[in-house]
Amino acid sequence: MTKEKMSQKKVKKPLHIAIMSTNLLPTPPLGQKTIYAPLWLTSQLADSLVERGHKVFLFGSSDSKTKGTLISLGLPSMVKNKEWGNAYKKLTEIGKQASTENHGLTWAIKWKEVLREHYELLLASKLFQMANTGAFDIIQFHAPPRVLQFVPFAKTPVVATIHDTFPHPLESYANKIIYGALDKYCSKNLYFISVSNVQRKPLPNINYAATVHHGIDVKKFSFSNQRGEYLAFAGRIVPQKGIHIAMDVAKKTGRKIKIAGSIPPESTYYWEQEIKPRLSANATYEGMLSPKQMISFYQKAEALMMPIMLDESFGLVMVEAMACGTPVIGFKRSTVPELVKHKKTGYVVRDEKEMIAAVKNLDKIKRDDCRSWVEENFSLEAMVENYEKVYYKIIAKIKGNKL
Repeated sequence: MTKEKMSQKKVKKPLHIAIMSTNLLPTPPLGQKTIYAPLWLTSQLADSLVERGHKVFLFGSSDSKTKGTLISLGLPSMVKNKEWGNAYKKLTEIGKQASTENHGLTWAIKWKEVLREHYELLLASKLFQMANTGAFDIIQFHAPPRVLQFVPFAKTPVVATIHDTFPHPLESYANKIIYGALDKYCSKNLYFISVSNVQRKPLPNINYAATVHHGIDVKKFSFSNQRGEYLAFAGRIVPQKGIHIAMDVAKKTGRKIKIAGSIPPESTYYWEQEIKPRLSANATYEGMLSPKQMISFYQKAEALMMPIMLDESFGLVMVEAMACGTPVIGFKRSTVPELVKHKKTGYVVRDEKEMIAAVKNLDKIKRDDCRSWVEENFSLEAMVENYEKVYYKIIAKIKGNKL
């Protein structure tokens, strides 16, 4: 379904929908130096719901862009706020010097995060204030659990999309307690959406309304039927992504490999020890590419490599690559088996040996099959329609009738 047809499609009843984004960054996060997929998806969801005839209130920073009604309290994204932004930068610089022997510096790290939380809570408080006047039919959150603790004070049903998988054992342990408590004490009007089935593993028993896969505006990802020139990796340069494995596979199969993405500060050691020594004329780092550059990057790739080593919530780069006609080769873990159709849009493999064999069999994958798979299963239209179905279902359940 085209965007034009989607905007013309009649909905059951136009809803008043509040979408809580963040005021830490603009929505969408244009010009940022790292990837913030949830904010791009929040922006696309809000704009698409407006096109379908709904009244959307996007709670975000004043420098955000939306087709809906922007509510910001006049606060720009945090780094652009002179008072809050300067304080955050100062605490960040102090925190970089932190050590176990210097508790003052360690406290700087804590208060940096406290500052972030309170800046965002200013916006959340406005949302709940408006909710209790009956301004909304439903509230959509893409936010951390700390905001969801206020759900019992709202008269409006709340839907929270979970974007994480909590891969670290301590993080997973803590979030099981947090989300369990939210589910127990706020479950009367709090519903969760998972973005993949595998994402539910750490939190299997909370009040899920549905799984809604991420979708992309397929038209923005131009299709190329030309076989690519290199293997590609796209994403954050972190150990969990297994980039070093992809580089080794490229070398063993005589392929070039290009790497695109950001290097988080905490991954400097991984970059210096595992990635940098493997760079060469045939293995290059392209840096952080713009959305437009990423399309060309995907189109010219023979395959996108996903030797993932820990579970992720989704993996949008796989969908984007396939939309451009580029197959995906990934390990059989995380969302790879959920997003990639084995031997049709790529290969789902168990180890490096099978990954090498898959690279040698890429000529058996038809690039137009990759494109069709995304059009049929991971389009923006499908995602928005599924969110809409969830909203109507929840409202009908609470009201005890059908809309």
